[in-house]
Amino acid sequence: MAPVPPGIRFLASFKRDQWYRAFTFGLTFLLYTSFHLSRKPISIVKSELHKNCSALHELSTAGSRQLPSLHTETDCSWKPFDKSNYKQLLGAMDYSFLCAYAVGMFLSGIIGERLPIRLYLTFGMLMSGLFTCLFGLGRIYNIHNLSFYIFVQVANGLVQTTGWPSVVTCIGNWFGKGRRGLIMGIWNSHTSVGNILGSLIAGYWVSSNWGLSFIIPGLVIAAMGVVCFLFLIEREYCSVTGWRKSICVINPRSPSQNWDTELLLPVQQVVVVKSESEPSAISFMGALRIPGVIEFSLCLLFAKLVSYTFLFWLPLYITKAAHLDAKKAGELSTLFDVGGIVGGILAGVISDKLGKRATTCAVMLLLAAPTLYGFSMISEFGLGPTIGMLLVCGGLVNGPYALITTAVSADLGTHKSLKGNSRALSTVTAIIDGTGSVGAAIGPLLAGVLSSRGWNQVFYMLMAADFLALMVCARMLIF
Repeated sequence: MAPVPPGIRFLASFKRDQWYRAFTFGLTFLLYTSFHLSRKPISIVKSELHKNCSALHELSTAGSRQLPSLHTETDCSWKPFDKSNYKQLLGAMDYSFLCAYAVGMFLSGIIGERLPIRLYLTFGMLMSGLFTCLFGLGRIYNIHNLSFYIFVQVANGLVQTTGWPSVVTCIGNWFGKGRRGLIMGIWNSHTSVGNILGSLIAGYWVSSNWGLSFIIPGLVIAAMGVVCFLFLIEREYCSVTGWRKSICVINPRSPSQNWDTELLLPVQQVVVVKSESEPSAISFMGALRIPGVIEFSLCLLFAKLVSYTFLFWLPLYITKAAHLDAKKAGELSTLFDVGGIVGGILAGVISDKLGKRATTCAVMLLLAAPTLYGFSMISEFGLGPTIGMLLVCGGLVNGPYALITTAVSADLGTHKSLKGNSRALSTVTAIIDGTGSVGAAIGPLLAGVLSSRGWNQVFYMLMAADFLALMVCARMLIF
């Protein structure tokens, strides 16, 4: 057989490399979609855990004379959420998950840097599937102990911290800085896709058997964990010997393992060669010393506080302000996520063109504060203005949040101060998102307290948080 010219060899390798990039993009998108899919059921099932018993009593009275006596407080609600303090109990489940997630995130990145990403992510997804299913099994096996549900939420919050640092590290390894903002802006839409799918799956079974609303998503994320184990390729390497120096090599193992796998063209045989010593994983304090990590972490704390407050409280606010029922308010609130997808992509594109992530975040935060005030005013004037403001607010609120958790984290994890050591990406991502998760836990809690004094107080709190996030970004621009 005639020898293949070096140019053809390079072209074939280039096409292979592009295919691997596209495959990794799609696979990590689906993997993290399953994380959000498994988180969503709790918000859908809450209304089933505590029902309006008097309404059910009236319906049964109208339909049959024999049913009224069967509808007691215990029948229509699920213990222990059948008492008058059910809002506090349901809130405790939310905060137990969010607080565990925030605390675990700081540890997850450090652990993830020292383990193969593929194995670490697989373990987290399988365990998350287990704990999600356990919550649903509480319905199957008639478990009415609050401690059981709190334990499941805490455990699930901890194991789900394996997800974000792992997928961001993987996608950051495959895509360079040139178009990272655009690529990650599109990629980050997995959050909204997962929320939508989770709502549809949980809603299908919520009335008939709410346990399946958890069990099915739990099985989905566990199945995706198996897919991760079988197919995830963590990063690419390039050979430095002979004519193969232009050919990127695919390594299915972790950088911590001392082997490179080189694909030789055109016969596609695999030759294993010893690699040079790998750089050591960065420490927690070492990651904090990377320029910008502390500033962007604090910025995300306030930005995520605003985003998650909308996530937990927006449907209820729309119900009160626009005088809609809960179903329509929930459907309308998804426009905030749609705006968030557009905002995340725009933030990525603009920051790529300008080459300035902090400036992009600062401008969007500057516009977000008055927009929030406008939303609190205009939402009382009808459905049309509310729809428009939901899209605008979603874009401006979630744009900086999406940019910091993706492109900024990837940039800082490969900062020039690391001198080529890319083993800091998972730790940096965990620090930034872990700090943001503290805000995610605090925001809904503050909103619950302030809403009793009027919704204006909640919006003042959100505007103050956006202003503080802007101040942190402005510091990076000035200094």
